[in-house]
Amino acid sequence: MASNGPATRVTYVPGDEESSFGQAFGDPLEEPLGEWNPTAESVRPVRGRHRVIKQRGGLARSSTVLGVGVIAAVGAGGMATAQGGKPPVRISVPDVSAVTASLPEAKSLPGVGELVAGSGEDSAEAAAPLSAAGQSASEDAGESLRSRILQQAEQQQAAADTAAQRTAEKAATERAAEEAAELREKAEKKAAAAKKKAQEEARRKAEEERLAKLAKMFALPTSSYTLTSHFGDAGSMWSSGHHTGLDFAAPTGTPLKAVHTGTVKSAGWSGAYGYRTVLELEDGTEVWYCHQSSMSVSAGQKVSTGEVIGRVGATGNVTGPHLHMEIHTPDGTGIDPLSWLQSKGINP
Repeated sequence: MASNGPATRVTYVPGDEESSFGQAFGDPLEEPLGEWNPTAESVRPVRGRHRVIKQRGGLARSSTVLGVGVIAAVGAGGMATAQGGKPPVRISVPDVSAVTASLPEAKSLPGVGELVAGSGEDSAEAAAPLSAAGQSASEDAGESLRSRILQQAEQQQAAADTAAQRTAEKAATERAAEEAAELREKAEKKAAAAKKKAQEEARRKAEEERLAKLAKMFALPTSSYTLTSHFGDAGSMWSSGHHTGLDFAAPTGTPLKAVHTGTVKSAGWSGAYGYRTVLELEDGTEVWYCHQSSMSVSAGQKVSTGEVIGRVGATGNVTGPHLHMEIHTPDGTGIDPLSWLQSKGINP
């Protein structure tokens, strides 16, 4: 603030009704006062007389007088401006810097500029451009939005990872269950095969034991032979059109044996069969010995397994010496002699 001249001192004289407080900073006391009329309700009338005493070097040392003068001057300027249609009153304000330099206690008082605009950090903050504040607010909002987006992305990624993990766990569980089912099925099949094999082996052993026992009870009908014609062979040499027995070709006179214990049902000549012996077993099965050269037993005779009952020959409808053997069930049906012998443990 520019100085209007040398500093002055203000002296209050009680009882001087003609002066006003505004003359302390205006013209000398002897000059007429300008018009300044604040509202009567807000400003008390000034009583007494003020004198202005010029002093070199600044104002009086009273900080109270200085403060009152500054406040009055600022208030007067605002009030004078608010009065419409009246000329403003000229107010002279002393140089505050000069007062601050001369009065140590006045250095702490704020200047007019500080009272109006503020000072220090508050003034700097007030004077900061609005664009900086807007930019800071925009940056904060952007950072907040970015943080929310990142947080949402992290949550979505975590959810996706969890879903993927659950899917992988489910797939692994299903795969493990399938593998376990496959292993169980293989184990069951292996166990079933082993069981079946064991059962078959047991049956085979049992059959072997049975046949071994039967083999001791049954015997081959002859020895030193060759199987020539089998049951069911077709040919014009047989009246039925097929062979009804099993032929053991052997030299004439080769002994014929009873295949099992039984009773001789018949023994004699039988047309195309030549000399024939029929041996009936205990279960009713009949064994026919045909084309014999001679017979050693007669009807009603009981024989044992392996006992000689006749000899190989070529009697009847034959082409050479051999035993024609037939097997008939109790109802008279002819069956394959080879299969029957094998069922008894005999393998011709």
